[in-house]
Amino acid sequence: MNRIGFDSRKYIQLQSTRIRERIDFFGGKLYLEFGGKLFDDYHASRVLPGFQPDNKIRMLLELKDQAEIVIAINANDIEKNKVRSDLGITYDMDVIRLIDVFRDFGLYVGAVAITQYTGQPGADLFKARLEGMGLRVYRLYRIHDYPANVPLIVSDEGFGRNEYIETTRSLVVVTAPGPGSGKMATCLSQLYHEHRRGVKAGYAKFETFPIWNLPLKHPVNLAYEAATADLNDVNMIDPFHLEAYDRKAVNYNRDIEIFPVLRAIFERIYGECPYKSPTDMGVNMAGMSIVDDAVCCEASRQEIIRRYYRTACAVKQGHASEAELQKLDLLMRSQNLDLADRSTVAPALAVAHRTGEPAVALELNDGTIVTGKTSSLLGASSACLLNALKMLSGIPDEIKLISPTVIEPINHLKVEHMGNRNPRLHTDETLVALAICAATDQNAEKAMDALSDLRGCEAHSTVILSQVDEGMFGKLGVNITCEPTYETKRLYHK
Repeated sequence: MNRIGFDSRKYIQLQSTRIRERIDFFGGKLYLEFGGKLFDDYHASRVLPGFQPDNKIRMLLELKDQAEIVIAINANDIEKNKVRSDLGITYDMDVIRLIDVFRDFGLYVGAVAITQYTGQPGADLFKARLEGMGLRVYRLYRIHDYPANVPLIVSDEGFGRNEYIETTRSLVVVTAPGPGSGKMATCLSQLYHEHRRGVKAGYAKFETFPIWNLPLKHPVNLAYEAATADLNDVNMIDPFHLEAYDRKAVNYNRDIEIFPVLRAIFERIYGECPYKSPTDMGVNMAGMSIVDDAVCCEASRQEIIRRYYRTACAVKQGHASEAELQKLDLLMRSQNLDLADRSTVAPALAVAHRTGEPAVALELNDGTIVTGKTSSLLGASSACLLNALKMLSGIPDEIKLISPTVIEPINHLKVEHMGNRNPRLHTDETLVALAICAATDQNAEKAMDALSDLRGCEAHSTVILSQVDEGMFGKLGVNITCEPTYETKRLYHK
C-alpha cells in the first residue's frame, strides 16, 4: 500500500523553471492565473500518490522573491454570502483566511480585486473592512456583454474603466476563493493597463487538471471530470493545438470555447496573440512528474468511485442533481468500475447486515480492514476509529481504550442536559474521552500517538454520517464514503 506514483521534488523543480521561462518570454512581467487550490490540493494528492497537498505553495516559495499575490473575488458572491462548501465559510471570509495563510508561508499579498463591481453595498463594506486592515483593494467593473463584445472590452469604457492594480514584482499570481471569481478578467484587465503604460507583460494559466500531455481518457483526466461533474466540465482534444502543431493535447471545454475571444482580446491589446492554442497558455508540468503510471491510474479509478458515492449522498440530501450522478455513472462504466471495487464497501455492508445497525469499515495503509459496529455507547464511526487505533498500536482487541465509566457520564450529559436523542459518542467526543484517558492510561496514550497513521486510509459507512463524524474523518486525513441512505426515517437530519 501507499505506493508512490508522483515525484513531488521533480515537479517543484520543473514547475518553477517553467514559470521563470514564461516570465522571460514576456520580457520580465507575467500575470499567472492560478486555478484550483494553492495549499490544500487533496484531489491532486489522491489521484497522484506522492503529490503533496501544499506542492503549489512550495513551488511558489521557489519564486518567493519574484512573486506577489492578488486575490480576486466576485462582488456578487460577496453580496449573496456565497459559501465554500468544503470549509463552510463565505467567500469574503475565505479571502481573509487566504491572506493569513499566504503571509504565514512568507508570501507577499499585494492586493484584493473586487470583480463584477456595480456598486453592491456588501462589496463596499468588504472593501472598507479590508482597507481598515491595511490592505489595498481595487474595483473591476462589470462589462456589458463580456466576453463576447471584444471592441467594448478592450476600450476605455471596458478594461480602461477598471482601477489599475499597482504591482511591483515580475510574477503576479492571481488566485481566488473559488470558481467564477474573475481571475482571468483580472489578468487581462491588467495587461490592457500595463500596455497603455508601456510595460511589457504577459499572461499564462496554471491549472493542474486536466493534464494536457496525458491521453484524453486517462483515468487521471477522467477523475478530474468526476470532480467537476457539478460544473459540467468536459475534457476535450484541443482543436487549436492539433491544427497548429499536429499533436494531440487535452484541455477542457470552457478554455477551448473561450480561446477565440481571448485571441481577439490579445490581438486588440498587442496587435497579435502570443498563443496558438489554449494549451499553449498553460504552464502545467504535472504530467512530466508521474513516475508510476499504473499507481496513478488505480488511484484515479478509486477517486471516481469516491466521487460517485459523494454525489449519490448529495442527491439524497437534495444538494445535487440526478444528471450529475448519471455523468459519474458513465465515467464508472467507461473504466469498467463497480462500487464493490472499493475495498471497504463489502466489509461494512457485511457488518451492517449481521447486526442490523449502521457499520463502518476502514482500510489501514498496510491493507488490513478494520470494522466498527453500532453499540449502546458508541456510534459505528467511533467504534471503527478505536479499533483501528488498537490495530495500529498493537493493543489487543479485548482491551477497552475508554472505560465505560468515562463514556456513560457523557451519554447522560448529551441526553439529559443537552437534549440529544442519540446518546452514543460521535468521533470528536470519542477522541476527547480518549485524550482524557491517555493522561493515566498507557494504552490510551499509545492509541493517541497512532492517530497520524490514519492519514491516507480509506473508510466506508453504511449510512450518511453526521457533519461532525464526516468532518473528523477529514481532519484525520481518512477518505470516507457513505451509502446514500439515512440512519433513521426522520425528515430532519443534522
